[in-house]
Amino acid sequence: MSDDLKQRLETAIEICTKAGELALEKFRNLEGLSVEAKGVQDLVSEADREVELFIREHLEKHFPGDGLIGEEFAHKAPGNSPYSWIIDPIDGTANYVRGISVWAVVLACVDKDATQIGIVYDPLHQEMFYAGKGLGSFKNDQSNIPAKSDGLHDGLVGIGTSTKDAQSRVIDMLAELVSRNGIFCRNGSGALGITYVACGRYIGYLESHMNAWDCLAAMLIVEEAGGKVMDLNLSEMIARGGKAIVASPNVVKEIVALSEHL
Repeated sequence: MSDDLKQRLETAIEICTKAGELALEKFRNLEGLSVEAKGVQDLVSEADREVELFIREHLEKHFPGDGLIGEEFAHKAPGNSPYSWIIDPIDGTANYVRGISVWAVVLACVDKDATQIGIVYDPLHQEMFYAGKGLGSFKNDQSNIPAKSDGLHDGLVGIGTSTKDAQSRVIDMLAELVSRNGIFCRNGSGALGITYVACGRYIGYLESHMNAWDCLAAMLIVEEAGGKVMDLNLSEMIARGGKAIVASPNVVKEIVALSEHL
């Protein structure tokens, strides 16, 4: 990894740490929080907007030529830089606004070829997951290690659902998983769900449709930990979103077989 990218990663971690502090302050005072519905099961709060603006402001300060792609505000095309930042200020807003302690600040940096930096920060539990392309994958400076599972019966599989995919047969997938003595979890934060594969909490994660800001950072964290990311087309994911399928190395075939139901 170049010195430039290392510096970008260090700066991004600092920004996410401070953004997490802001999000946590709002989370501890939910009574006055303004919340709106953008669509079916798609919420946005004033905290989402404030945290994204905070991240944008600090990225602009440190990397003025970079592009910005965020969930809540208009995209900014890159200037004299090959990089763009992809921002999810609070992944798991439905949890967040209801006082459920599963949400994260998510930030990725991409160029035209690949995701170069991924950060998923859980400020409530003070867990900073991060990765740089070619640098490795870490949780609070300790290397992430995926689970060494013997099969679907030996571990937890994270499952996400999407209102944007009417063709998904997630119920069939769950039936197949349960028939093979598997256990599934849906924690309400896709970014954390994917990231949990990197550190061994889950053995896989599947969702029929995710947006780039929900998954790219976490996917790099899994990949750099030695896990497997399937069927990722970067430009397609940024433009329209797509499937998210990740697995621990020992259960790739089993997770891929489950994904055929997506």
